[in-house]
Amino acid sequence: MRSYEEQRQQNISQESLRQREAVKPSGYAGAPSSSSAQVAPSTREDQNNLLERMLEGDNLRLAYKRVVQNGGAPGVDNVTVANLQAYLKTHWESAKAELLAGAYRPAPVKRVEIPKPGGGVRLLGIPTVMDRFLQQALLQVMNPIFDAQFSWYSYGFRPGKSAHDAVKQAQRYIQSGLRWVVDLDLEKFFDQVNHDMLMARVARKVTDKRVLTLIRAYLNAGVMGDGKLEHSREGTPQGGPLSPLLANILLDDLDKELTGRGLRFVRYADDCNIFVASKRAGERVMESVSRFVEGKLQLKVNREKSAVARPWHRKFLGFSFLSQKQATIRLAPKTISRFKERIRELTNRTWSTSMEERISRLNRYLMGWLGYFHLASAKKHLQTLDQWIRRRLRMCLWKQWKRVRTRIRELRALGVPEWACFRMANSRRGAWEMSRNTNNALPTSYWEGKGLKSLLSRYLELG
Repeated sequence: MRSYEEQRQQNISQESLRQREAVKPSGYAGAPSSSSAQVAPSTREDQNNLLERMLEGDNLRLAYKRVVQNGGAPGVDNVTVANLQAYLKTHWESAKAELLAGAYRPAPVKRVEIPKPGGGVRLLGIPTVMDRFLQQALLQVMNPIFDAQFSWYSYGFRPGKSAHDAVKQAQRYIQSGLRWVVDLDLEKFFDQVNHDMLMARVARKVTDKRVLTLIRAYLNAGVMGDGKLEHSREGTPQGGPLSPLLANILLDDLDKELTGRGLRFVRYADDCNIFVASKRAGERVMESVSRFVEGKLQLKVNREKSAVARPWHRKFLGFSFLSQKQATIRLAPKTISRFKERIRELTNRTWSTSMEERISRLNRYLMGWLGYFHLASAKKHLQTLDQWIRRRLRMCLWKQWKRVRTRIRELRALGVPEWACFRMANSRRGAWEMSRNTNNALPTSYWEGKGLKSLLSRYLELG
């Protein structure tokens, strides 16, 4: 006779299959292939030599390449990514001996505060480049062990999955008729992870005690802020390569609980949306899932930010949806507000810099932003934003032409009639108002010639 656990696992597998079939689009071919950096998951018996596999030459070379590609700021020892190779030549043998003996002790992470768009700060912990290198090497051998067993509906920091995949899956749920969402916000998740609970879940699949000791050492490494060391009793500081995997390992219990209940959900790291057919069902799910999160996982649900609402009234990974049947993906209003805030910083007329440098920084931000948000239906928004950006730049240029004779000379060079040059140059109107009046003198072609990239043009290229 099968045990209760075997029956429960079979029910979970069947329910997971049923969920996929209920929402998958035509032509669906199953899970994407794993990253080329991964290998087939090893058996439990083979995992006693996990540390040796972490320290294999090919794995270390790949880890070094990834750390250099990712770049980033130095940690508490001020060693930069550019100096990592020289640092390894000097310190690698001693570090390797300590790792094999289970005696390696990571350096504390450097605390960095990143302002949140809605107020407050997000705490990041930047490990030293040496620890980033070791964490990356460890991640590469641990990922195949855990990732194959993670839920299909977990999308954050996983090979072959992306935020866009998560948003598209949410769209399919809405299209299928689940037009209410339980938006679950975990309060300061990365700061409140219980170390013992997390290590117990890691130990389910990792038997190499030296690796377990190393992971525990990273969790307990502490945080250096304002020259003072703070010991870490809970949390997995954001900033290291290993942190996202550890978060997924802990939250996998939540995924399995939701799957076992037959709920349709999408999770990206600590951002979890559950889709239901009615508000009443959503309220029941919110209450019961919150009890599970706070009771079983010892995490805290932010009741103020969590909500049961229509999906088009909420944002998910910067996106939202239209209320029509197709649930068209759109830009969330807060996404547009944050975009404009950043553009205002880059086009601040009091910032003393050349127009070439200003446009260069603008282009880097614009193309990076659109590379992520091109998933949304936003043609009209982007056309309006392009016009607004050009007006901001005309304002900056007018501010640079401080003197009347400078304005006359520059306007004359742009082909403006003589009478208009004198009239505009002597105007008492402010720079923002004059940015409208100089539209014909500084048209779109002028800014294209200066190298300014267009959001709309790039959006149309990406299709």
